[in-house]
Amino acid sequence: MSKSFPSDAFMTTTQADGGHELERLLRIMEQLRNPETGCSWDIQQTPATIAPYAIEEAYEVADAIERQSWSEVADELGDLLLQVVFQSRMAEENDRFDFAEVARRICDKMERRHPHVFGDAQDIRGDSNALTAQWEMTKETERQARSEHGTLAGIPLALPALLRASKLASRAARVGFDWPEVSGVVAKVHEEIAEVEAEIASGNQEALQDEIGDLLFAVSSLARRLKLDPEACLRQANAKFTRRFEALEDTLAATGRTPSDCTVEQLDDVWREVKAKEKG
Repeated sequence: MSKSFPSDAFMTTTQADGGHELERLLRIMEQLRNPETGCSWDIQQTPATIAPYAIEEAYEVADAIERQSWSEVADELGDLLLQVVFQSRMAEENDRFDFAEVARRICDKMERRHPHVFGDAQDIRGDSNALTAQWEMTKETERQARSEHGTLAGIPLALPALLRASKLASRAARVGFDWPEVSGVVAKVHEEIAEVEAEIASGNQEALQDEIGDLLFAVSSLARRLKLDPEACLRQANAKFTRRFEALEDTLAATGRTPSDCTVEQLDDVWREVKAKEKG
């Protein structure tokens, strides 16, 4: 059905190796969950208790990729795959679904969402806008089939708040609820900053929390309009702050000092020095 596949020789080798190791992993999980001979910790787990680990492992994959530590990427992807196998095993034990069903569903979904590759649809591989439109149209059809109605339906509540804000705004933008120009988003950010300043002056903590939330939402919308991932932007900022603060500590340690030994002005001077060296 596909218009293009790798060579048979390549597929035979990779499928055999990958299939063997995947079967091995499935057997390992089955043994770990065996009520009589398995691991007590694994046996005690439920879908709810291990769900947070999937999120944690996904972030560790992203972190390893960002650091381009490819050996770690392979390791962390394995940890993430384990979460899929773990959940599938527990579901199978309760006659809900099994790993084969999970794999079958994602295969069906990928073929369904790529009709230009796996079907007879027009070849639009060179048109990113058409690809995005086709993808979203297919997802909307799937949401309707699940009886999910409304523009914002189906955006998981468990997503990191910043990522979910970007997805909410992006979904609303598809039906025209968006600023016509980026300048409008920038103006909104300035408006929200002014409202935060007003609530700081008022001393109303509840209102201040509300306005800080509006500011973060506006900033995520600005990143989206500039075709940037707000989560990636913040991760980059976190990494930069960590790198520079550690350099500040090293600079102070060279003179026998720690940050707690310094005034705010002294810390700011060293911080500026670190930034200048980094940029230079």
